Formats: sequence, C-alpha cells, structure tokens
Amino acid sequence: MDLPAARALHDEVCAIDLHADTPKLMDAFGYDLGKRHAPLPRRAGYFGHVDIPRMREGGLGAQFFGMWTFPVPRAGCAQSVHRQLDALDAACVTHAADIARCVSRDDVDRARAVGKVAALSGIEGAQALEGRLENVEVFARRGVRYLGLAHFSANDACRPAMGMGKDDTQGLTAFGRGAVEEMDRTGVILDLAHINRRGFFEALELHRGVPIISHTGVAGVKQHWRNVDDEQLRAVSARGGVIGVIFAPRYLGADGIEAVCDHLLHIIRVVGEDAPALGSDYDGAVRPPVGLEDVSRLPALTAALLARGVGRGVVKKLLGENALRVLRDVPARYPATQAREAA
Repeated sequence: MDLPAARALHDEVCAIDLHADTPKLMDAFGYDLGKRHAPLPRRAGYFGHVDIPRMREGGLGAQFFGMWTFPVPRAGCAQSVHRQLDALDAACVTHAADIARCVSRDDVDRARAVGKVAALSGIEGAQALEGRLENVEVFARRGVRYLGLAHFSANDACRPAMGMGKDDTQGLTAFGRGAVEEMDRTGVILDLAHINRRGFFEALELHRGVPIISHTGVAGVKQHWRNVDDEQLRAVSARGGVIGVIFAPRYLGADGIEAVCDHLLHIIRVVGEDAPALGSDYDGAVRPPVGLEDVSRLPALTAALLARGVGRGVVKKLLGENALRVLRDVPARYPATQAREAA
C-alpha cells in the first residue's frame, strides 16, 4: 500500500466527507475541534474521530458537519440545531487560521486556496423544523446546505427506514411535501439518508434540484434496512446526485477498508463514476472499520482503491469532485457571511 502516493493525491483534489456528527460533541461536551484528540480504544471508539489536526493529516479539504437532535420532545429540536451551529461557527472563529465556514463551491475553493479546511453543515431529521416550514429558510440563512428528512424516528415530514414510527406504507406528509418545496426555494439540498423507500421516491418526484444520500451502504453488497438498492442508486444518479458511502461495518457487511471499497465500486458498476462519494458518519455513534479509525486514515482508503485498479481520475471524483459538482449545481441562496448573522 503506497500511502505517500495516496496522500499526495489528496493534494490534487479537495476531498469532501458528506457527513460527520461532531457538532453534537462540541455543543454537549465542549469537544475542541482545534485540538488533536487521541483515539479511544477500539471497543469504545464510537466518537472522537474528527478534529482539525487529523483532517489536515488525512488530506480532508472539506467536511459536512451533520446536526442531529433527539426527536422527543419535538420542542427544543430547532434550538438544539442552533446551538450546534453556534458551536461550529465559534470553532471557525477561534481557529480561523485553519478552518472556514463555507456554503458554496466558491467558498470551498477560496478556503482551499489559502490552506484552510472548509466547514459546511447539514441537518439530520426534519424534527429540527418543529413543524414550521419557515425554519427551512431560517436554517438556510444560517448556512445549512442539506436537510435529511428522516433520522431514526417518524417526524412531521416522513417515516424512517427503521426506528420509532416505522411504517413502510406511508410516504411524505403534507408537511413533508411543503418542506421539499421550501428546500427547492431556499437552495437547501435534499438528503435522502434514513428515509423509508416510499418517502424516498415521493421526495425525489417532488424535488426539483440535485439530491444526495449523505451516508449509506448499498444493498447490492450487503442487504440491510439501512442500505439503498440499485433502483434508488439509479434514481439519485439520474438527477446528477451523489451517494456517500458510510464507514460502519454493521452496514457494510464486513470490517476493514476493503468493505468500504466494495460499496464504492458497486456504485461505480451500477451508475458510473460520477455518483460515489464519501459519507463516513464519523462521530455518529459508529465504530469505524479497521484502518479507517479516524479522519487521519483517509489516505489508506485512497491507497486501497488505487490498489484495486481504480484510476486516479475516478478516485479524485469520489474523494471530492462529485460532491463539489453538487455544490455548484445547487447554488447557495444566502452567502457565508449571513451564516453567522441570521440567528
């Protein structure tokens, strides 16, 4: 495994991870994004995967930070997201020499040009809207770029693929349809992670923009309720979207870097090289595969893909170019300067 050559490839492309849940740690426990944290023992290694020093070491150019909330009670979910956004904004101020709050493709390019990591944000679960469609715009003005309609519970918008309130016969609610329309209006990317299959296709039919699945496995490699099937891959790819592969052995079906490669290569085989992306779910109560224990290990994945015969150009696409294309194709309606002012 030629790690130096793999790491050098990261200098040629802005590698992007579509999902890490670090802001909850920052808000709840004062986790310092600017400090290098020692990895936890593997048996307890469900958190503490991401910080600025290790992002730099791993050649990660941009991170989408996911904001998640406990769905019960619903009241307070919006404020929880605001606190997580506050924590991310504060970290970007404290560590302004190393990380920049971004909302657009141009923002990411500017951050990279001056040697900074780009920090972007998304929301996991429409319970964060608390039943108010106006919250879509409120969060968009705070710099939120994607909204996942579902997490592990039913909410005002939809039903989950698994979890509290699971019901595969139900699709989007009237509120969910309104939320998708508001996302189109405000430039918020539709994230189809966690939603049940009926809601998945109803949201896609209604949505006018480019969708993503921020973090998932694929059923073509491992049959699992959490994983999307080939028809879902084709539906997202047909709209110019991307699918971020999760770093969670229980969804991958096996441990180790090769399992992540298997899911990425399946996406390439089914829908082509413009669809795969990275969606680690670091800091999201997952224990990552051996060899990808934290963000500093990303070059090992790059090396493994190259060793599997994936061309450099394709590797660069899945590392970041595909996700950057979505940022270009779904322009932010509100500039990064407003991300710290709207709330």
